[in-house]
Amino acid sequence: MTDAKPVILLIEDEPPMRRFLQAALEGNGFRFVEAATAREGIAQAASRNPDIILLDLGLPDGDGIEVTRRIREWSSVPVIVLSARGEEGDKVAALDAGADDYLTKPFGVDELLARIRVALRHAARRAAQGPEEPILELGDLKIDFGNRLVAVGGREVHLTPTEYKLLSVLGLNVGKVLPHRHLLKEVWGMNYINQTHYLRVYVTQLRHKLEADPTHPRYLLTEPGVGYRLRLG
Repeated sequence: MTDAKPVILLIEDEPPMRRFLQAALEGNGFRFVEAATAREGIAQAASRNPDIILLDLGLPDGDGIEVTRRIREWSSVPVIVLSARGEEGDKVAALDAGADDYLTKPFGVDELLARIRVALRHAARRAAQGPEEPILELGDLKIDFGNRLVAVGGREVHLTPTEYKLLSVLGLNVGKVLPHRHLLKEVWGMNYINQTHYLRVYVTQLRHKLEADPTHPRYLLTEPGVGYRLRLG
């Protein structure tokens, strides 16, 4: 049964944080692997095939953003950054490098566990669906990528081409935080990567069409200062 537990690799140079997270994660049914340096972390990621990587940005022999880029060259394992750096630029850089989520220290164990569960569900859905899965169902929301149809509660919702493109980019990365610049590049092109007001307008429109209460969205969530996420489950 032990082998069936998800494996979490923590890449963190502070021993007290490693001990704290080991106790918390093992106490909640995870197998724990640790690394104290960037080089050791990359080696452990390659050899242990973890289900999740928790990554600090400030490592003694390198930056966690570069570690993320290196891992993304050969693996799609979910990466959650845990860092004392709370600046918007650091969050965007980590997500642009391929991280799936970003949690600022100090954080609560319950919040970390919730983020881990989301990342694991995202990875499981991606593995089960494969790259060509045509339909995504999230509660009452259904996106049929093959037929370019969107429905809520069984009722088809008419979206403009731009609204559909934005929703489809989020849907194909369900559960993952997508930075503003990434969304702008994917939907409008490189010439629009600084036009964040485009996103605000179109996200508002989508919420009015998809959400029961647009002021308290269930599906299309804002990550303040960073980007947007389509909630998984």
